[in-house]
Amino acid sequence: MKVLFVGDIVGRNARNFVQKKIIELKAQLKLDAIIVNVENAAGGFGVTPLICDDFFNAGADILTTGNHIWDKREIISYISKNDRLLRPMNMIEGTPGVGITSIKIDAGIIGVANVMTNLFMSRTDPVFNKIPEIINSFRLSANVDFALVDVHGEASSEKMAIGYALDGNVSAVVGTHTHVPTADYQILEKGTAYITDVGMSGDYNSIIGMNKEDALNRFMFPNDKKSKLEVSLGEPTLCGVIIESHTNGLSKSIKPLRLGGRLEQTIL
Repeated sequence: MKVLFVGDIVGRNARNFVQKKIIELKAQLKLDAIIVNVENAAGGFGVTPLICDDFFNAGADILTTGNHIWDKREIISYISKNDRLLRPMNMIEGTPGVGITSIKIDAGIIGVANVMTNLFMSRTDPVFNKIPEIINSFRLSANVDFALVDVHGEASSEKMAIGYALDGNVSAVVGTHTHVPTADYQILEKGTAYITDVGMSGDYNSIIGMNKEDALNRFMFPNDKKSKLEVSLGEPTLCGVIIESHTNGLSKSIKPLRLGGRLEQTIL
């Protein structure tokens, strides 16, 4: 399979740009599936049902999220009825929605899991306790043809550890949350594609997608309770990775995708 994963969408400009681009890319690159992290798509904080529907209508197959999933309360009823919008599966028992799913597409069955790390993040159940569940749920060449895990987290070491814990059992482990693309995309020893962070899809003339002045004030004047973060409105960059798998579900390549905005563009 050939699968595109798009990193954290930050704000309206980015989501409009990404929705337009994935329509074009699906045909241009002959993509079998598209997965998008949307947890910052609504004004930089959370996602709404309408935004999710817009991404599905543009061609996204599954949407992942992270610690900001509940910032827009109206998403609760939507996620409770939609197993193509995921929240981290290690959120406490009783949390609405699901964190792991598999769907049938034209090219076969694709499985996606969404987890959140424990270091420097909102409190969740131990993430490594979910590794056996992911391995048992996704059996490559048996019940899924391709399996991807979105690891939403702050610490690079913790993301890497999860990658190695899943190596050989899933097609890809991709990191999100830090909004900065890393250069360590690779195929691990047992055949799993890996990258520590895909990077955000947003304005890179910013501080992780937010207006520079607003974010600077947060650091320089931490006791100023009136300081509010606003999404930076410059030209966005789409950041993603394209993963191609063998017939056995393990990966043969992972390549970065950067389109638009300030970052160096990749050649398609």
